[in-house]
Amino acid sequence: MPTVLADAKNLLSDLMARYGSRVDYLAIRLEESEGTSILLRGDKIETLSEGLAMGGQVRACYKGGWGFASFNQLSTLIERVEEAITAARIVGDEETILAPVKPVEAICQLPLIGTNPRHVPIAHKKQLCDRYNDILKSIDPRITSTSVRYGDSTQRVIIATSEGTLIEQSWADMEMRFAATARNGEIVQTGRETTGSRKAYEDLSHLEEQVRNAAQRAVTALSLPPVKGGAYTVVIDPMLTGLFVHEAFGHLSEADMAYENPDLLEVMSMGRRFGPEELQIFDGAAPPGHRGSYFYDDEGTPATTTQLIKDGILVGRLHSRETAGKLEESPTGNARCLNYHYPPIVRMTNTWIERGETPVQDLFNGIKEGVYARNWTGGMTNGEMFTFSAGEAWMIRNGKMAEPVRDVTLSGNVFKTLEDIEAVGDDFYWDESGGCGKGGQSGLPVGCGGPSLRIRDVVVGGEAA
Repeated sequence: MPTVLADAKNLLSDLMARYGSRVDYLAIRLEESEGTSILLRGDKIETLSEGLAMGGQVRACYKGGWGFASFNQLSTLIERVEEAITAARIVGDEETILAPVKPVEAICQLPLIGTNPRHVPIAHKKQLCDRYNDILKSIDPRITSTSVRYGDSTQRVIIATSEGTLIEQSWADMEMRFAATARNGEIVQTGRETTGSRKAYEDLSHLEEQVRNAAQRAVTALSLPPVKGGAYTVVIDPMLTGLFVHEAFGHLSEADMAYENPDLLEVMSMGRRFGPEELQIFDGAAPPGHRGSYFYDDEGTPATTTQLIKDGILVGRLHSRETAGKLEESPTGNARCLNYHYPPIVRMTNTWIERGETPVQDLFNGIKEGVYARNWTGGMTNGEMFTFSAGEAWMIRNGKMAEPVRDVTLSGNVFKTLEDIEAVGDDFYWDESGGCGKGGQSGLPVGCGGPSLRIRDVVVGGEAA
C-alpha cells in the first residue's frame, strides 16, 4: 500500500500543474485506512471485523463557490477533479477568500510509544473484549446487560494543493467503550466508561479496574436516593469539566457557526467577558500525545494552540482557512474531516480549561447544601443550552461530602454558567474518550480536559423537590 501512495504523489503534482489554473484553489486528499471493530452485547458477538479502505476527495473553489467529489478508486481521480472544478465554476459568483498559509512539503507520523494495534492479532483483541465483558457480568447478579466495544484505525493521508503544499501524515487511533446495566424492580441504572489513545495498544489492555468500577456504579446506584431537584452550588470533577468545555463552549467557538449566524457572532464578540479572571480556555492540536493531536489539519494548515478565553475574556475562535479569511482572522489549523467521504469543516481538537490555584478540598468550603458530581454518562447541547448526566454524585452538606445520590443531571445556559464559576481547582485530567459529532461526521477523535470547578446556581434535575 505505501507504493500506491508513493506513486500517487507524482500523480497529484501532475494534476495540480494541469488543473490548478482553472480555479482559485484546488486540493486533493488521499487516504488509506485499516482498522478493527468489535462489539459484544452480553454473550453475543454483534461485530467482529477488520477492514481496509482507500479513497480520496477533491475540493475546488472558484469565485467563492465550492465543488466537492469523493472516490474510492484512484483510476477515477481525473474524472473527480473535473467534476469538482465544474461544480465550483457553476456555483461561484462572488470572491474566494482564504486566509493565507505558507505552502509546505512534509512527511510526518504521530509517534507511538508502545505497540501498534495493527500488530496485534484480532483474536487477541477479541480475548481482551471477552475478559472485560466477563468482569462486567461478574460484579453482581442484578447486572442484566453488558456491552464492550473495541475499535482501532490506522490512517495515512496525503494532502496536495494548487498552492504547492504536499503533506503525508499518518497515525493510529484506538478506543474502547464499556457499559453495564443493573435492574432492581422498576429501578434501572447504567454505568459507562470510555477510553482512547493514540499512543499504544497497551493503554487499552489493562483497564480491569475501570471496567469493574463501571459495573459497580450501576449496582450501587440501585439503592441510592434520587437527588432532589433544584438550583445548587455544584462542584464538578475534571471529567465533567472536560465534557462541559467541549460540548457547551467549544462548539460555539467554531467559527463556521459564527459567520453563518450573525446573532451568534454578536454574542461571541471578541473582548466580551465570559467568566472570572482565573478562567483560561484553550483548543489546539499542537500539544502532543492526545487524540485530537496532529501536525497539519486536513487543509495543510499547521497545528496550533489557540487561546479562546484569557482571564475570563473571549480572545480567540477556531478556524478553517475560509472562516479565517471571511472574518479577517488567522487560521488555527482546525479544518478536519472524519474521512475522505466528507469535506473538512471547522472542528475542535483538544479543548481544555487550564488548571487554577484553588486546592480541590477548598472548593467545598462554605457550601451549606450543594452537589458534587463526577464523571458523565451522557449529555446534549442545543445552541447555548446544555444538559449533562453525572456518572456519580454526592450531596455536599456544610462544606463536606455527604450521602451519595443518583439521577443527577446538570443543565443551564453556557454563558451564565461560565459567569457563575466561583473557583477553579488546582487539579487537572485529560479525557481521551471523546468522539465528536458535527455536520454528519460523528466519531472524530478529540481530547478534552480541565480541573475541578465550583459553580453556583446550577440547575440539578432529579426527583421533584
